[in-house]
Amino acid sequence: MLEDYDVILASGSPRRRELLKGLEINFTCAVPPVADESFPPHLVGGEIPMFIAEKKAEACAPMLKDNTLVITADTIVWHKDKVYGKPKDRKEAIAMLKSFARDTHRVFTGCCIMTKRTKRPFFAVSHVTFGKISDAEIEHYVDTYKPFDKAGAYGIQEWIGYVAVEDISGSFYNIMGLPLQRLYQELKLFVEEDRAKIAGNK
Repeated sequence: MLEDYDVILASGSPRRRELLKGLEINFTCAVPPVADESFPPHLVGGEIPMFIAEKKAEACAPMLKDNTLVITADTIVWHKDKVYGKPKDRKEAIAMLKSFARDTHRVFTGCCIMTKRTKRPFFAVSHVTFGKISDAEIEHYVDTYKPFDKAGAYGIQEWIGYVAVEDISGSFYNIMGLPLQRLYQELKLFVEEDRAKIAGNK
C-alpha cells in the first residue's frame, strides 16, 4: 500500500526502527529537527504525546516531497495524573520506578503520519501493572540498564519487564514505543485519504 511513497521514520529511537521493520515497510530514518517537546498545560494523557508527535511531523515539513510520507512518535507514562517522561538522572529514575510498584500505570504513544497533503495524528494506550519490587531490584535495574532514554525509566523488553510486570492490557509494542497494529490500520486509512486527494487534484 506504500509502494508510491518514500517513507521516513523521523525518530532517533533504535527501538522504533526495529519495530517498524517488523511491518515489512521500506523506510529510511531521520531525526526530526525539533528539540522542543513542551506542550500546553491543559493537555492530559494521550493528548500529550500526540501533540508532540504532531509537532515533530510539522518540523519535518521542509523535507517533504510530493511522494514523501513521514511517521513520527512520542511516548509517555501517565500515572496519578502526572506525566513521566525520560528521567534526568539516577535518582529520578529510581523514584519513578518506586512509584509504579504495586500499582497500574498507563503508557501512551502518540503518532503522526503526514504528507504534503494530509496529516493524521492519533494515540494508543496500554495499561501496565507492576507487582512488588524491592528497592535493591530497582537500583540493580537502573545501574545495569541505565534507562535514561526511556519514558518512565524502564523498557518492558528488559529485565525489569520480566520480574516486575504482572499484567498488561493493550499493545505490548505500544509500551516499547510504537503501537504497530494501530499504526498499520491508520496507515491504510491515511493512504486511502491521501490518494483520494491526489486523484481529486488531477
